[in-house]
Amino acid sequence: MSVQFDFAIVGAGIAGASIAAGLAAHGRVLLLEAEERPGYHSTGRSAAFWTESYGGPQVQPLTTASGPFLQQHGFLSPRGALTLARQGELPELKAFKEEFRALGVRVDDLDRGALEARLPGLRSEWIAGAYEPDCSDIDVAGLHQHWLAAARHGGTELWTRAELAGAERVGGVWQLTMADGRAAQAAVLVNAAGAWADPVAELAGVKPLGIQPFRRTVAQLRLADGPPADLPLVLGIDGLFYFKPEAGRLWLSPHDETPCTPCDAAPEELDVALAIDRFEHVVDWPITRIEHRWAGLRSFAPDRLPVYGFDPLVSGFFWFAGQGGFGIQTAPAAADLACALLRGEPSPAVDPQPYDPKRFC
Repeated sequence: MSVQFDFAIVGAGIAGASIAAGLAAHGRVLLLEAEERPGYHSTGRSAAFWTESYGGPQVQPLTTASGPFLQQHGFLSPRGALTLARQGELPELKAFKEEFRALGVRVDDLDRGALEARLPGLRSEWIAGAYEPDCSDIDVAGLHQHWLAAARHGGTELWTRAELAGAERVGGVWQLTMADGRAAQAAVLVNAAGAWADPVAELAGVKPLGIQPFRRTVAQLRLADGPPADLPLVLGIDGLFYFKPEAGRLWLSPHDETPCTPCDAAPEELDVALAIDRFEHVVDWPITRIEHRWAGLRSFAPDRLPVYGFDPLVSGFFWFAGQGGFGIQTAPAAADLACALLRGEPSPAVDPQPYDPKRFC
């Protein structure tokens, strides 16, 4: 027997959970998750941080607007972000600082002496840096559980092991079938499926937008002396690495973006080796052990901006996808924007136009 809902949301990661929490007071909501538990894929594998420059200037409004919610609810802890540059990269560093300062982001100049004070053992070629004091770590698990609890409290039904197998719009209503035979009806189908966003669209008879998943690798390292207690998030202006401390260990990524199909991503040894090689060209900190390694999927639309809004061709199909590696730091503002669009109300804080799926028509 088919169960009737106002909104059916595909994907119970941070994206789906945040929208479910926002919609729960405005209709009957079904949250569908193909895995045994929500957040198994990208949400559960994030080395999440909140920094206003990450994702570029067109993502920055979403990040900045999300800051107050994350701060007020205790999901942020101070970290700071340090972007490093070599001699030949000084023009790129200068442009980076000017671009984000113009948007109101706090970015400080650091010369070689200031860099050495923050990163003892820094290799000699790194001569300048940009420091963002407002960068913070995000309690991803806490944030995700907060929204799942709010959705549940508002009456949302969560179906796990609920892989969407069929979606057909009949008489203005979506007829949804799960792989295990369960069925539901919904007026609106919200595609918050992350790396599976295009396959879900195709299943519903909606033209895919070219949302491509990319593998991102992270390794957890034990260092001989441990990372400095006050180590910030460290990135290269060339976009080839980042590292940050975590519970006395170091999390390191080669900032890889390897195109792949939607899957349960696993790290490649070559990417881990590449990360370590790049790290050793930044600082002289001895590595004693690789304790853990993992990979997640980051999914981008062709223009690398998120996609929020109703599909222009298929009624009742709503895109909430293409959020790359910045989906968690932008989640509060993105969910507010999406819920406003779903309810036919003005967006409270961020202009939705840059993220409208109509731009791909």
